[in-house]
Amino acid sequence: MTDQPPLPFGAFEFHATALEVADRLAAPVAGALAAWPDREAAGSVLYVETDPEKADTAVFCETYDVPLEASANCVVVAARRGGETTMAACLALATTRVDVNRAVRKHLDARKASFAPMDAAVGATGMEYGGITPVGLPAGWPLLVDAAVAAAPFVLVGSGRRRGKLILPGRAAAALPGAVVLPDLAG
Repeated sequence: MTDQPPLPFGAFEFHATALEVADRLAAPVAGALAAWPDREAAGSVLYVETDPEKADTAVFCETYDVPLEASANCVVVAARRGGETTMAACLALATTRVDVNRAVRKHLDARKASFAPMDAAVGATGMEYGGITPVGLPAGWPLLVDAAVAAAPFVLVGSGRRRGKLILPGRAAAALPGAVVLPDLAG
């Protein structure tokens, strides 16, 4: 392993380039990073080791000296129209809330949209609850990214597992497969 890359924020005991520690990531996340055609973007993703007992956002930010506005949440939604259900993920800063009833429903052209049940989200993504990340989502899923995330220098997201997080440039999050940046996704 090479020298540890510099962190843009936070105080973590262990961090490394995510590609160097693929064994610490959920399988879909490691696979997505390895296959990401944009090697510069893939190489910009950092992994930080964290305590899953300190996963609550406020406790996490205080424990690891992470600004709340640098933390982003990835939520899975189920959008329905007729008999069809479309699964999608939404990425928004932790200081905001995803507008599921208007922005998500409108963008996905659905009659109804709601947060997906935990079992459905975990089963479909192959990631742990509390660690779902936009990196490594199932093929074909839309990834709706709030414009504030895309504009952020760096954001902290899940790693696919409850232990550990990823830090990546906002522009890299906006370049993930299936990503669409929406100015009104969250508020």
